[in-house]
Amino acid sequence: MNRGVSARESTGLRTGRAARAGQYLALLAYLVFLAFPFVWLISTAFKPARELGSLHPTWIPENPTLDNFRQAFDEQPLLQAAGNSLVAAVSAALIAVVIATPMAYVMARHRGRLATAATGWVVVSQAFPFVLVIIPLFLILKNLHLINTLWGLILVYVVWSLPFALWMLAGYVRAVPTELEEAAAVDGAGRVRTLVSVVAPLLAPGIVATALFAFITAWNEFFFALVLLKTPEKQTLPVVLTHFLGAEGVADLGPLAAAAFLATLPSLVLFAFIQRRITGGMTAGAVKH
Repeated sequence: MNRGVSARESTGLRTGRAARAGQYLALLAYLVFLAFPFVWLISTAFKPARELGSLHPTWIPENPTLDNFRQAFDEQPLLQAAGNSLVAAVSAALIAVVIATPMAYVMARHRGRLATAATGWVVVSQAFPFVLVIIPLFLILKNLHLINTLWGLILVYVVWSLPFALWMLAGYVRAVPTELEEAAAVDGAGRVRTLVSVVAPLLAPGIVATALFAFITAWNEFFFALVLLKTPEKQTLPVVLTHFLGAEGVADLGPLAAAAFLATLPSLVLFAFIQRRITGGMTAGAVKH
């Protein structure tokens, strides 16, 4: 009897180890799949023109050079485009957080029609692709005289990032004990004061994570910026990167890789900083107090 139990335990242990090893291998393969484009981008950015045209490409540049970076800055106004992207991304993130925080509080604390409608809007809005909304959006911004302006683009980014910001902040609000709000109400604090003085300080990690996520989304966005901004002086960095493509679709590969690498760095740094906070925001609503 004991031998049979021991055999089953040993078999189960080996099966568990095999399953765990398979999971780790699958995760490793997925990480390699995700990292390959970025590693190749870095390699291309530092390769001289001779190596870029080689029939036998290598992972590591044999003669690393910064000429691609110099050429990228000489050919296109990257600093000006980065400034436009920075203004649009920072403004959109701040405005989205200011609007989303009180709305998320209402969604999390009140189970009425407004909260239900807001939740439905969050779900439905994520199902619409950009192509379906660009024509009515263009007409609305045209009537408001916001075409080819950064403020028009910022308005679009705010509206587009609000659903996720609401969902994320609502999870943080649900994680705040209601006893704290009840104690504030006993002391005579109203709803607004409770939100500002009691709830908002506890939401600081969620607010920072939400703002940074909205920033990254706006920084990397391409389609809306391409359609709404026509003047070269107002174009954002993702749009300017397309200027490294020739009239016949031939890419100036070295400068393009260098510019794309520089454009990717802010998103990578910020995402590395907020990844744990984003996960916490998504799961905070499930925490019981």
